[in-house]
Amino acid sequence: MTYVILFDAPVFLIYSKNRNRMNTHKTLAVLILMLSITLSAFAQTNQKGAEMCSHKKMSIGDASLFFEKDSPNTPKHNFDVLNYNINLDIRHCFLSPYPKNYTGSVTVTFRADSAISSITLNAVNTSLSVQSVSISGVSFTHSNNLLNITLDRVYNPGEVASVMVNFTHANVSDNAFYASNGMIFTDCEPEGARKWFPCYDKPSDKATTELTVKVPANARLGSNGKLVDSLLTGDSLYYHWKSKDPVATYLIVMSGKVNYGLDIVYWHKLSNPADSVPIRFYYNNGENIASAKQRIIAMTTYYSQKFCEHPFEKNGFATLNNQFTWGGMENQTLTSLCPNCWGDNLMSHEFAHQWFGDMITCGTWADIWMNEGFATYCEALWLESTGGYSAYKSDILGDASGYLGSNPGWAMYNPDWIINTPPTNTLFNTAITYYKGACVLHMLRYTLGDTLFFNFLKSYAQDSVGGYKYNAAVTDDLASKISQTAGQDMTWFINQWVKEPNHPVYQNHYNFSNLGGNQWRVNFTARQIQTNSVFHKMPIVLKITFASGPDTLIRVMNDVNYQQFSFNFDRQPSSLTFDPNNDIVLKQASLILGIDDESAGQLNYELHQNYPNPFNPVTKIVYQIPKEASVSLKIYDMQGKEITELAGEMQKAGRYEVDYNAAALPSGVYIYKLVAGGYESTRKMTLLK
Repeated sequence: MTYVILFDAPVFLIYSKNRNRMNTHKTLAVLILMLSITLSAFAQTNQKGAEMCSHKKMSIGDASLFFEKDSPNTPKHNFDVLNYNINLDIRHCFLSPYPKNYTGSVTVTFRADSAISSITLNAVNTSLSVQSVSISGVSFTHSNNLLNITLDRVYNPGEVASVMVNFTHANVSDNAFYASNGMIFTDCEPEGARKWFPCYDKPSDKATTELTVKVPANARLGSNGKLVDSLLTGDSLYYHWKSKDPVATYLIVMSGKVNYGLDIVYWHKLSNPADSVPIRFYYNNGENIASAKQRIIAMTTYYSQKFCEHPFEKNGFATLNNQFTWGGMENQTLTSLCPNCWGDNLMSHEFAHQWFGDMITCGTWADIWMNEGFATYCEALWLESTGGYSAYKSDILGDASGYLGSNPGWAMYNPDWIINTPPTNTLFNTAITYYKGACVLHMLRYTLGDTLFFNFLKSYAQDSVGGYKYNAAVTDDLASKISQTAGQDMTWFINQWVKEPNHPVYQNHYNFSNLGGNQWRVNFTARQIQTNSVFHKMPIVLKITFASGPDTLIRVMNDVNYQQFSFNFDRQPSSLTFDPNNDIVLKQASLILGIDDESAGQLNYELHQNYPNPFNPVTKIVYQIPKEASVSLKIYDMQGKEITELAGEMQKAGRYEVDYNAAALPSGVYIYKLVAGGYESTRKMTLLK
């Protein structure tokens, strides 16, 4: 398909400067080294919140040590949990020698979705031992990490019943309930809640919660929702927390410590400034939280304006101890943080989860990118609010670089994960779940434009009619919501970027032809050559520079491969740039100036100096070859270590332009080398951040 467009209106282009950013490519050796760094030093870095969050969730190691897979014969879910009422006596867990065993009960209130005479809950045998069941439960079996409870009768669809389970937790380390040195906490994503109380442990089944916990009189304990009361009885304190808003089981939390620091600030609602939301800060002795308390007020206002008003009756943060070494965990209304980890990046990431992940929860683990990709994107949005669009774009380019440098080659969405939860280092892969997710949202913003994109975010967050707000959503729900907001079917966008692996590799062609006098034609062919992914439909922008007068920007929809476009002008074009603002951030691209056989003989092998130079972080490398040859273009550091390969294939005669994004590299001098048809040439380039 060929398009001919008569166009000669000048369009002005505003370039953005990129800010400094830490290298996000972490080798295993670096991970091990960083784990050995003192926690106070770790907290002072300006590390990406997404990276800290990802490393925390992957640091558990082998997933089989973290959660038990369901039996293949697990009965289908035929009931809906409405409320968990949990009562625990963990007083002695705060006292030396800090055991992990405790007694407890949970009353599970549920609604039958089909005619049922039993229910099955998750309860890991190595952690939990069940003593009895009561109320509507008359008997039970507990094996293979499943608790099957026989009910006192058949319950028909719509009927509500409750069962009480009395249980004990063993004195074991299970990576779900932690007790040491006067502190206890829980940490449950993805499937650890089943280790500290019996529950139906899937993210889609959210329920209100009530938690009553016995602790020492000198301990403070936070949890989900609102503090109903705290009752002092002798040397013991009973905390009673209640969440009126449904919570996914992996987001139910306890965080407590002897002599815990506690400060409370209040955010006044936009809809009613006379009403306020308490935000509680639990912290360790010696931590300075003054700036964090100020920052959270502005952050709450910003996210409320962008998405919907802060959705919960309270919120909070709690720093833990050295058993929680990485990042944070977005427990609903009480986020867990590593010791002294009050940095801007981590807080903006985890707090964004209160909207995307907590208020709206991923329906299955196949949809985890909707939690982490959104929170990572919100890091960039927060930077945009404090440092402008250039700060936002620099962060997104860093995410893109992190993905392109570490892409393991699988899709963000895998339907098998709906049933079979993958290992944590797959589920929480930094490059895929976090960085690619954020970049996909940036490209959605580029595709829709700011007005429609931010309308979509608000419509999605505020959607109680579709059932998303205070509920769960899956990837297809998101595609439907985008389509509804855009007024057109956007399923193609989600299918190609979310459900397919990898990214487009552009090898575009263009040439200029004189039509006589001052009439010129620009011919452009959009071509994708990747073999490990589908063709990616996207709007593309071309910047055309002329021998005189202003530049022109043209935006067209590239919806088939090898698509040809032609543009007529009454000025002589001198150059063409593909995607000049680098908004299709997940791509590899080269641009070939087309030539005929006669002019090919006039070319020489040549490697040009990159431009701009110095650069930050994107530069263009241009080279030409006079005949078809095997081409290698690589980047090296000054010690001769190869960093990346930009080209490595047979190429036809022509002039090639390759964009290189060095956002992940530190400032310094680097070498790029061209090898083609017996020709070799190297040049230096300088990255200044």
